[in-house]
Amino acid sequence: MRVGVDVGGTNTDAVLMNGADVVAAYKTPTTANIRDGIVAAVREVLKQARIEAGNVRAVMIGTTHFTNALVERRELAKVGAIRIALPASAGVRPFAGWPPPLREQICGDVHLIGGGYHVNGRISEPLDERALRGAARSLHAAGIDAIAISGMFTPVNDDMERRAKQIVQDEIPNASISCSGDIGSLGLLERENAAIMNASLRRLASKVISSFGQALKTLDIQAPLFISQNDGTLMAAERAELYPVFTFASGPTNSMRGAAYLSGATNALVADIGGTTTDIGMLVDGFPRESSMEVDIGGVRTNFRMPDILAIGLGGGSHVSLHKDEVTIGPQSVGYRLMEQALVFGGEQLTASDIAVAAGLVEMGEPANVTHLRQTDASRAADRIREMIGDGVDRMKTSADDVPLILVGGGAVIVSGANAGTLRDPLVGGVKEPLEPGVRH
Repeated sequence: MRVGVDVGGTNTDAVLMNGADVVAAYKTPTTANIRDGIVAAVREVLKQARIEAGNVRAVMIGTTHFTNALVERRELAKVGAIRIALPASAGVRPFAGWPPPLREQICGDVHLIGGGYHVNGRISEPLDERALRGAARSLHAAGIDAIAISGMFTPVNDDMERRAKQIVQDEIPNASISCSGDIGSLGLLERENAAIMNASLRRLASKVISSFGQALKTLDIQAPLFISQNDGTLMAAERAELYPVFTFASGPTNSMRGAAYLSGATNALVADIGGTTTDIGMLVDGFPRESSMEVDIGGVRTNFRMPDILAIGLGGGSHVSLHKDEVTIGPQSVGYRLMEQALVFGGEQLTASDIAVAAGLVEMGEPANVTHLRQTDASRAADRIREMIGDGVDRMKTSADDVPLILVGGGAVIVSGANAGTLRDPLVGGVKEPLEPGVRH
């Protein structure tokens, strides 16, 4: 028996699996205390299946906490940035190009140190250990213990970063150190940015992973804990504490891996439609296609491994405006307040979910609340939703060949539904093979 948990910003979902079979599933609102939501969700699936905690052999958790913390700029530690690259990189300092509010919140101090390598791995400049010790003492005196160390061409040769880490630990015994060579690839600024982000999140990571562990202890589950990564694989909880940035895109990645598992398709497009956004990605041999470009996270360019995802402002809660000549959908959304504000649930805001009901794609809430909408308007809005999905699909395809499209997420009902078969037309990105509607992650 294995337990999978997804801790989102709105809901916490849990499933219990016996081999390849889903035995039980449960959804509950995410709680301010992360542990309580996990305990409630896991306890319920065990109760449904009448399974004792001792029968659980592994627990896998996916979380958006670290991404949300960076985007929302909360619980981020001050970071001391040490760059080993002088005299080659003095013109552009660490934190260059960061959004000012985020830079002000994270930037503790910056130290440029002599050292680095050429692209072929030969020494460009010896490591200035004396200057490095001085920098470490300065950071220690300032009370900064979250350190990001980066070096020139570290992915080719990381000896100087390793030596620098030893020296900093000698001077700051309790330092939490992130080395860029462990996180990013070639590209000094982007790799350095990723290391700084990781360093700023390590304290929060320790708190969150500890909460996960406490939840399992409360449930009397002795099984090992794993955390989902950006590439669709798992890592041990201890590693997640060291590298929280490796969980950044685990939400859409989990959806894509789930879509591959439930549909049996290993090469397909996946559209994960939530309440506010739609994430579109490509499955290649069952795993998300990795992005070959720098990835912007919270306005900061990074270059560590991330799935190639296109996010568009379309979801089940997206605002809909009907004009004489056009239909506007999103990017504003009622989000988790859908059941309070959507017309079919007694609210006053016209949403994409209301359009799906009015167009006959799905039955939910009170359909009578949208009977005042003209059928032509509902059809125009439904067509616009399909066009938006189709445009996103076209942008993610790398060839003109037909490819299956798998719809996942609670918001998938705005495209699929009772008459999903009618969607096989060019409006859905030229996808000619049958769609797989209603697949949930």
